[in-house]
Amino acid sequence: MRIFRHVGDLPDSAKGAVVAIGNFDGLHRGHQQVIATARDIARTQSRQFGVLTFEPHPRAFFGRVDAPFRLTPFRIKVRELQVLGVELLFALRFNKSLSQRTAENFLSELLHQGIAPAHVVVGYNFKYGSGRDGDFDLLAARGKELGIEVTCVEPARDEVNEVYSSTLIRKYLTNGQPQRAAALLGHLWEVEGRVGTGRQLGRTIGFPTANVDLGEAIRPARGVYSIRGGVRVGETMRWYDGVANVGVRPTVDGETLILEAHLFDFDEDIYGKYLRVAFVDFLRAEQKFDGIDALRAQIAEDSRQARELLQARALGAGDFIGEDM
Repeated sequence: MRIFRHVGDLPDSAKGAVVAIGNFDGLHRGHQQVIATARDIARTQSRQFGVLTFEPHPRAFFGRVDAPFRLTPFRIKVRELQVLGVELLFALRFNKSLSQRTAENFLSELLHQGIAPAHVVVGYNFKYGSGRDGDFDLLAARGKELGIEVTCVEPARDEVNEVYSSTLIRKYLTNGQPQRAAALLGHLWEVEGRVGTGRQLGRTIGFPTANVDLGEAIRPARGVYSIRGGVRVGETMRWYDGVANVGVRPTVDGETLILEAHLFDFDEDIYGKYLRVAFVDFLRAEQKFDGIDALRAQIAEDSRQARELLQARALGAGDFIGEDM
């Protein structure tokens, strides 16, 4: 997959593609349907298949959030798009200049003159231009004039008639419902980050943990989860069952929210390496214990419960993005 961060001087080899457009935060099943539609059209027309998205997320640029909210930070989004077969990724920097483009300017200059697609595919609620005043009707009308074919994908719904929605997935995660979030995503929700050096208290009580800063990822409900942890060894991603806590560690007077992951049957030094953590089940809310002995006993019980649940779920490659189990 070729990645372009601007479109001012695109090579001719990147033009004339079928391009899906959207923020695609989460890349849930609804987003996947938009992207699959573009892929199918590209194959039918023997064209390249691309995605146009924006980094940072426009909501973050405009300061419309008071807490991290991303479902798929850029590193994870790139990996997921590769799995979906995307050949061209136009990941444009969302800055002041881009935010001030009118809908007409977006269509005529950035899209037509810059990316020069043969066909674009968008979701039913796609908006663009300063003030978000551009809609599908304008896109279709101007596309016809500019020689760009346009397809709109109607909303996709799950088995209980819920529209696949990034907002709804965020709600499920903050409410401690990772399985409902996974149902809308089409895979387990995961975070990824470098393992940092913590207080190493877990090692002294028999449960060493890998500490991961959640960065710009949304903060799921505080508490304990059964997880799968992915560690790359060479070209191979190795997955381990585990248990993790998201919180501030009140028993030891912690203050900063962090993800602490304990991987079962794992004893390797991974400080400084990237760790992927896929959230499976919410076990309990974070709580403060009377002392270290009570904390150790509860972690042992959490681990037992997590092992039992993970064994019963028998997770497979389809539950993850882009890696064999």
